[in-house]
Amino acid sequence: MAIIRTGLVVGLILLLIIPSILAKNETTTPEDGWVRTFGGAGEDVGTSVQETSDGGYIVTGSTTSHRENIAYSWLIKASRIGEIWLIKTDSEGNSLWERTFGGLGKDIGFSVQQTKDGGYIVVGATKPHMIGDYDIWLIKTDSNGNPEWDRIFGGRGNDWPNAIQETADGGYIITGGTESYGAGINNAFLVKTPRNADLWLIKTDSEGNSVWDRTLGGSGFDEGASLQETKDGGYIVTGYTTSHGAGGSDIWLVKTDPRGHELWERTFGGPGEDVGFSVQEAKDLGYIITGGTESYGSGGKDVWLIKTDSNGTEEWDRTFGGPSFDEGLAVQETKDDGYIIAGYTMHHNEGAVHSWLLNTADKSRVWLIKTDSKGDMEWDKTFGGEGNDWATAVDKTADGGYIITGGTESYGDGSKDILLIKASGG
Repeated sequence: MAIIRTGLVVGLILLLIIPSILAKNETTTPEDGWVRTFGGAGEDVGTSVQETSDGGYIVTGSTTSHRENIAYSWLIKASRIGEIWLIKTDSEGNSLWERTFGGLGKDIGFSVQQTKDGGYIVVGATKPHMIGDYDIWLIKTDSNGNPEWDRIFGGRGNDWPNAIQETADGGYIITGGTESYGAGINNAFLVKTPRNADLWLIKTDSEGNSVWDRTLGGSGFDEGASLQETKDGGYIVTGYTTSHGAGGSDIWLVKTDPRGHELWERTFGGPGEDVGFSVQEAKDLGYIITGGTESYGSGGKDVWLIKTDSNGTEEWDRTFGGPSFDEGLAVQETKDDGYIIAGYTMHHNEGAVHSWLLNTADKSRVWLIKTDSKGDMEWDKTFGGEGNDWATAVDKTADGGYIITGGTESYGDGSKDILLIKASGG
């Protein structure tokens, strides 16, 4: 099972304020920490988490549980109607408030960050109807999650975000993918070729108005998954490319100047599918990347950790995993100059029933890996139950621990629930 964050938002937007009634505390807890789930009978998944200035946490993702009772027919299924979900918790993961954003189509939240004014910036994707394509949706809220403004970016193809950051000038930088613009544009009027896309980089001012945008890529499928404003005022972006590299898909690292013009690019990979999900500028001004690799490691797909210098030249790399599927979806540098990776690892449940058609014996668990400054593992922890559980984001907490979000099929109230885990730092 490969879990890949891909995004796929226009039109009239219906904003719904949902009271905090769907949060549920789990009795299963990690050592010196806790687990919380949020969700209902539908599918609910967390994609981004950050510790907030008050010691609590802000989470975004998507929910279909809030629309379970909407009228629908055989043509328009309720499961295809989703909303962006924004959840604010206290330091123990208890919900303080929740907000949903969306209309009658499909809306997905991908990234959230607390802003300098104490509010929140959320980026997601919106598709207002069951037919049509996705656009990028940027939403600014106040400290209570009430919307202050929103902006839409996109064209005639699918356009989606994966990450956002508030920039030093008070604006915002977004990365993701576009089928509407660039070298990978889909020009077919009736027959689409959705494997063509470009990495899209969008810079806005403090009100969400576009200042500039750049597309990077070739004739294949190229996508930005993670970005950060660097100390020199430019940007570092990682994702993956099928337009360049050694074959299949390769991890793609792109450095730009403050205006988004490419300074250099690097690819990492072999003949298999290799994907970058997260990048961060390190204290030494190099870069740390995590993702997944089929080209190297123990088999299937392994977590891949790559450290480069300031020019993107590889200094070392490490793989973690077994013969099945393992991926790293988020990485951060730690106070001791090591690294923390969150993702998932597959395990085999001997008691599960499976057939030649569907192997239900292989399940994923949340995987947290701590390394030293050279990428050698110091410790790892797994969290999960009998179903599939996975992490999509991790943030360091002020007490030296870690906050993780993702999805769970093992706990909660529905087929998939948002998972929030607080883990200790050792």
